[in-house]
Amino acid sequence: PEFESQLADLFRTLLFLQLLLVRFKSVSSESTLFSMPERRPFVRLPTDVYPVNYGLRLKPDLIDFTFEGKLEAAVEVTQGTNQIVMNCADIDIITASFVPEGGEEINATGFNYQNEDEKVTLCFPSTLQKGSGLLKIDFVGELNDKMKGFYRSKYTIPSGEIRYAAVTQFEATDARRAFPCWDEPAIKATFDITLIVPKDRVALSNMNVVDRKPYPEDHSLVEVKFATTPIMSTYLVAFVIGEYDFVESQSSDGVTVRVYTPVGKAEQGRFALEVATKTLPFYKDYFSVPYPLPKIDLIAIADFAAGAMENWGLVTYRETALLIDPKNSCASSRQWVALVVGHELAHQWFGNLVTMEWWTHLWLNEGFASWIEYLCVDHCFPEYDIWTQFVSADYTRALDLDALDNSHPIEVDVGHPSEVDEIFDAISYSKGASVIRMLHNYIGDEDFRKGMNAYLLKFQHKNASTGELTPSQGASGNNNCCLGNTGFNQMLKISQKKFCASGPRNDENCPNWMVPISICTSEDPSCTKLEVLLDQPETTVNITNVAPDHWLKINPGTVGFYRIQYSSAMLESLLPGIRDLTLLPVDRLGLQNDLFSLARAGMISTVEVLKVMEAFVNEPNYTVWSDLSCNLGVLSSLLSHTDFHEDIQEFIRDLFTPIGMKLGWDSKTGEGHLDALLRGLVLGKLGKAGHKATLEEARRRFKEHVEGKQILPADLRSPVYLTVLKHGDSTTLDTMLKLHKQADMQEEKNRIERVLGAIPAPDIIQRVLNFALSEEVRPQDTVSVIGGVAGSSKQGRKAAWKFVKDNWEELHNRYQGGFLISRLIKLTVDGFAIDKMAAEVKSFFESHHAPAAERTVQQCCENILLNAAWLKRDADAIHQYLLQRKAPPV
Repeated sequence: PEFESQLADLFRTLLFLQLLLVRFKSVSSESTLFSMPERRPFVRLPTDVYPVNYGLRLKPDLIDFTFEGKLEAAVEVTQGTNQIVMNCADIDIITASFVPEGGEEINATGFNYQNEDEKVTLCFPSTLQKGSGLLKIDFVGELNDKMKGFYRSKYTIPSGEIRYAAVTQFEATDARRAFPCWDEPAIKATFDITLIVPKDRVALSNMNVVDRKPYPEDHSLVEVKFATTPIMSTYLVAFVIGEYDFVESQSSDGVTVRVYTPVGKAEQGRFALEVATKTLPFYKDYFSVPYPLPKIDLIAIADFAAGAMENWGLVTYRETALLIDPKNSCASSRQWVALVVGHELAHQWFGNLVTMEWWTHLWLNEGFASWIEYLCVDHCFPEYDIWTQFVSADYTRALDLDALDNSHPIEVDVGHPSEVDEIFDAISYSKGASVIRMLHNYIGDEDFRKGMNAYLLKFQHKNASTGELTPSQGASGNNNCCLGNTGFNQMLKISQKKFCASGPRNDENCPNWMVPISICTSEDPSCTKLEVLLDQPETTVNITNVAPDHWLKINPGTVGFYRIQYSSAMLESLLPGIRDLTLLPVDRLGLQNDLFSLARAGMISTVEVLKVMEAFVNEPNYTVWSDLSCNLGVLSSLLSHTDFHEDIQEFIRDLFTPIGMKLGWDSKTGEGHLDALLRGLVLGKLGKAGHKATLEEARRRFKEHVEGKQILPADLRSPVYLTVLKHGDSTTLDTMLKLHKQADMQEEKNRIERVLGAIPAPDIIQRVLNFALSEEVRPQDTVSVIGGVAGSSKQGRKAAWKFVKDNWEELHNRYQGGFLISRLIKLTVDGFAIDKMAAEVKSFFESHHAPAAERTVQQCCENILLNAAWLKRDADAIHQYLLQRKAPPV
């Protein structure tokens, strides 16, 4: 008991620290133009009746795209009532009745649909008495084409014939589109699922098949019955009916693992199978809790809005997040599959076994899975150096979004279903993961694992909320530590204040945060010399035994979730550590990224950042280059609004040419995963920026590839395609569209789709946009085609925005307000840098409502204003610096 008490105290401390890092901020007066609208009224389901077990039979029609359903739910009536309120959307109830235990059947006299709230009230002629009973409902629904609920997914079989699968996507609130249910995470029950399907189709659900027999009414069908599930939430239920091949293995702890692929592509499931069979025992060991189901299936779905979904025992994926072709998949695709598999399998414990009580606590699921997927991949593939990549992919992305006035807390109140999709963003995922990474580092792996185990054991098969896990509430956000040095860098004055993308604020009410500060020196950059918990506005620390010529680095490992602004002298002393690589890669990356954000916020000049970027001339690390490339891309996009855009292209060419020359075009003996990623990144950057030798070689290799003389290695295809398109014409586009049509792998189709927007001529840009909505592009991929156009040039951005406005009804209807709409809006308008565009975007969405994207619209409007202010503030100085670089020495 004493040990359990210590563990509980430890975990409470962990979550208490987390809550001290949950952002609490109101929209400032400066951004009231884009303040949040009033939330729609919302009431959760009544608690007078709740389910114990769902007996569910479904019979989908894969030709007419409808389904028949029969529900027999064992329920508990907690207090007498003459009505039952459930969730129901796009379903027609035929009959409903209630059979009390030991009593006579009572037929419902009416069904009152509240379509706006996605509820139905079943009305009964007499009171249903307290106690157990059976709720029986017959219903019909549509296999929709919106990639939500129970929907149809189009695929092509090897003969070229188009067919359809029936598949599910229930998170967050779409189980109610497949069957009437209590569609809230806290209302858990067990499920007995039976599917009536064509006998030549594969039928899958969360559990293993326990019976398969001919369907007596139609001998072309079979009735497939699955084992009873554990107690679980409705959003984790899943079923799939279609044509699939599979590869199978067993994990070392005896769990049957299958990866289902399109017919004829079973071998493309081998890599994911290898990752999954390594990952399940890793998590079992890490959590000290076994995987609780007898099997797990991973399946590639053709039409799928998300990257993947963690349905318990039946995880669904986009094809590009699961399938790897050894000959035609690039290194970044392998890494992506490993991360997504690691993420979804972590949810089998953290989300499925223990589930958040309500969507307000989404970060508990997603933040944790987004952190531990890296731990898992680092275990499986240490050569990926994945934790350095975390800083660029998640940590900095979260800091950027968190600096906006229209950000939101990690834990944010949501009510109506239309609000839930809004919070599947970089705060819930990437900031959540970054905070957990910081706390894991702060308390140590051993104690962290004990805390996780205590949490999972306490709440297994139940629901948890952050409030239940901590004794206190608190608030915080992404912080800015301002550091000055005195004497011989031995006395350090540290102060903290809230970091805002719009620049410093004189806010006397600004709260203090508990900020774990660590410091290293050039004597041993990998070893922390001093740790202090900054819990006041400022403090002074004494660093002993530091030579006058040694540098000091704050936040080694870039683990603490805050930005750092150094004094000029301290920054100057760190620059040699970039040039001679004595600063660790993750710290070189973090230093540059902080400076870039400080420049965007107007706290330092952008010219200072450009000077620091030039110090990276000897940089060998892929992830550092990746982050540099990303920030230079942002700057290039900003300067596309000026008449000196070509000058920043020259800067990019100068910076990337040495590493490009060193790498060359062809892989060398002994090179690995990160070399492949770096080569693709550098050649793509040089090609896009118009580096003459790179462009010529890309055109030569592209011609040989198209003619079939020398097929491009997978890792070179993206940079070559991008380069020839960026400097191409209508013939180039025709050739690329032909390659797209011929591609058998979805990865190759996506690779082409993402770069089509690079084509420069306005009339050809329109062809690309029209292609985005054609039958040639899967619905979920339309977003990346339009986003690619918007991100490629000033003309592309204008054309993409006009296209979205002109086709808004079709696009909004296609995604039904899901998070793909948010992504589309962000990709299309985030790059504008003119004040009036913010007003135009705001005005458009006031008359074209997108409830699931309201917060995204405000963030985009804020970003447009920030871009405009940045351009106005720094454009002239940047121009002068770029001209001065080109001037011959006097």
